[in-house]
Amino acid sequence: MEEPDSGVTLAELLAAFSLATDLGLGQPMEHLLRSWQIASRLGRRVGLPDSEQPALFHTAMLSWVGCVADGPEVTASFGDDIAFRADSYEADLGGLSGMAFFLGRAGRGQPLPGRLRAVATLAATGGGRVMRGIQGHCLVTSTLSDQLGLPPETSEAVRQFFARWDGQGVPRGVRGEEIALVVRLFHVADVVEVHHRRRGVDAAVEVAKARSGSQFDPALVQAFCSAAVDLLPGPADEYDAHELFLREPGLACRLSDDDFDAALVALADFTDLRCAARAGHSRGVADLSAGAARLLRLPAGDVRMVYRAGLAHDVGLHGVPSAILDKPTPLTATEQERLRAASYFTERVLARPPALARLGAIAGLAHERMDGSGYHRGVSGQAIPLPARILAAACAFRELVEPRSHRPARTLKEATGVIRSEIAAGRLDQAAADAVLTAAGAGTRRRVVGPAGLTPREIEVLGLIARGAATGDVAGRLGISRKTAGTHIERIYAKTGASSRSTATLFALRHGLLGELDDSPGS
Repeated sequence: MEEPDSGVTLAELLAAFSLATDLGLGQPMEHLLRSWQIASRLGRRVGLPDSEQPALFHTAMLSWVGCVADGPEVTASFGDDIAFRADSYEADLGGLSGMAFFLGRAGRGQPLPGRLRAVATLAATGGGRVMRGIQGHCLVTSTLSDQLGLPPETSEAVRQFFARWDGQGVPRGVRGEEIALVVRLFHVADVVEVHHRRRGVDAAVEVAKARSGSQFDPALVQAFCSAAVDLLPGPADEYDAHELFLREPGLACRLSDDDFDAALVALADFTDLRCAARAGHSRGVADLSAGAARLLRLPAGDVRMVYRAGLAHDVGLHGVPSAILDKPTPLTATEQERLRAASYFTERVLARPPALARLGAIAGLAHERMDGSGYHRGVSGQAIPLPARILAAACAFRELVEPRSHRPARTLKEATGVIRSEIAAGRLDQAAADAVLTAAGAGTRRRVVGPAGLTPREIEVLGLIARGAATGDVAGRLGISRKTAGTHIERIYAKTGASSRSTATLFALRHGLLGELDDSPGS
């Protein structure tokens, strides 16, 4: 029997998600869509077969997604990760110019001694830490491509995103025409779009010529420069990306309901990588919301909608610097406003097409409160639909039972008490919050059987490192030596095939190892 149609194509979903990626790059929304348009036009000019246009689109939409996974690492080395990426468009990151760029931004936001240490470390390692971060970026992005069911050629293409024509990128030594044509096209389009938007056609041509033979394919640069005015979007060149999808047969196929859910889960996992302490948050909120909706006997369609909204409700966090998400001290008023804006970004990212717009309307209400004290709209009472009230209660509960940079996780008993006080104060809907607490199980815990041969202790360690704990932190939390903690981490990486915190986190998420709630004493 044919599976129900979700009404959404994968292209539409990835286009929406790309708007959130734009925020993480420090660019206006639709930067990646405009870059794809430029690359597509240039591709047709140089003979890219129509059959490869879908691969070009997927490469454009996915290549930067891995940047969310290295947000905490970029912040540790260079300060505000979003500002760092925005600035990076102005520099050729290869060779001496790249090292000068990294050194000039090392330790940003730290006191002078911290900046000096960061510069010294970067200089001493020759940028090795940066290169390892780039490799991790490529790896997790190709993982997403595989999870979305895209062809192996697309996974290979996104792994080449940080390769350079001159062979000085990552993977090291991959150069020239060894780099897929769709990647070389997007390399040019991604950069020239920014320079064109900021300073016009001449600036786009200038940067393309300056990087010809180093970052960019010289033949593509020549083709671009000879027709830049025609290839770049003009002032009146408004376009409907969703209409363009319909003209591309390879992008117009709609997802089944189950495939749509699976794609949302994959994208939710990458959203949660934005902050180490939030690993598994979106999945947890989605499952809890759906369980509560069933207890309230909502129609099956509403149960599915609130589940999907739970998966998507934090997509706007891509627009919030990791330094704010991971800050261990109280946020300033300005930082609070930037965090509150994430709900607006979520709604805006999911505004189109209609099938996503309803999802976005619910997801954007995740932080509203019945008394009007929530954000970003400040709506209250009956203006908040029941699915959104469930989502708000589920999100609030999961936030409490998960660790954050400024506090440890609350026990189930403590979290239940806080939710009860929120009900009494009129901030959470009683029926919705009661259903969420019931769905949470009030301290029950299912037995975890470790995949890949992980022992119970290794599962415990995996949960800690997935949420950002370093080796010393693991040792302190578990009361073991640093050497023992390091041995556990090495075995976890060996058994799971992980090479970084990000890939270990994705393994844990795929196997349901981060959904457990703490039932420590007092719960």
